[in-house]
Amino acid sequence: MKEKLAEMSTKLNSIRESISEVIIGQQDLVDKLLTALLCNGHVLLEGVPGIAKTMMVNSLAGALNAQFSRIQFTPDLLPGDLIGTQIYRQETGEFETRTGPIFANMVLADEINRSPAKVQSALLEAMQEHQVTLGHDTHKLPEPFMVLATQNPIEQEGTYALPEAQVDRFMFKLIVDYPTMDEEHAILKRMAKTAPKTAVSPVATLDDILEMRTLVDAMYLDEKIERYILRLVAATRDPASCGLPELKPYIRFGASPRATIYLTLAARGHALIRGETFVVPDDVKAVLHDVVRHRIAISYRAEAEGLNSDALLDRIVNSVPIDEG
Repeated sequence: MKEKLAEMSTKLNSIRESISEVIIGQQDLVDKLLTALLCNGHVLLEGVPGIAKTMMVNSLAGALNAQFSRIQFTPDLLPGDLIGTQIYRQETGEFETRTGPIFANMVLADEINRSPAKVQSALLEAMQEHQVTLGHDTHKLPEPFMVLATQNPIEQEGTYALPEAQVDRFMFKLIVDYPTMDEEHAILKRMAKTAPKTAVSPVATLDDILEMRTLVDAMYLDEKIERYILRLVAATRDPASCGLPELKPYIRFGASPRATIYLTLAARGHALIRGETFVVPDDVKAVLHDVVRHRIAISYRAEAEGLNSDALLDRIVNSVPIDEG
């Protein structure tokens, strides 16, 4: 286990270095994307336009030499534009299947919340089952398969709120913020050119990712950590269970059991990224907000008082004891 872990840690560092050829800063974001990939999860990236969300995903695919596909979501997009369609050939009297851009290892759904709900929901089967249905036939998607969706803040003009069922399919919701002034200065020097470098060197393979996933499953997770995860998720449904009854009016409903599953997986993945063979409470805390923030529905009262799910999670994580004793 330790020998394999050392080998995989070297490859993970190579991936980080390759991505840094194009992306400046954002190391935590890179690690979270790698964590989701190792855990067979999907990622929702939220941030204003122009902060390299698309380039980040493209760089990750390039570092892995993965089959990459980008779909620009627009208000007139149709489900067939994602998954493909069947075309009738009169000369043969048969239907020909034409697969859509979703048939790739890494699919970038760019500005996903600029399309209507019927198009957003077309991703559901693909994200959950890793397959799509065209006519009477079911087609498996390539493995590994990962959807990385970018969305603009919902307050921006021309955006639609994602349905809860769609949002719940994403393992992480990551908030992409502006770079620091020093990072932006470095970006200026590197990218303010007529032909800046946007391609990264492939340094790993998809087989490496599949092998790393076996290490995620082999990561030791003590039952005390499992109970800690269960208490954290339960506190989003019943804040009184962690001594915070005053939070109840701010939460319409808490995290689903899928949050428990993803929080456990993500903690294991985070431990692997750190180069460890076991999970500690800090691994759980490191991924809690990213896994749970989009699974808590806050009330109008919370919005009126300027509270969001991250603020509520801060209160919960500070109140839930790590050990029941």
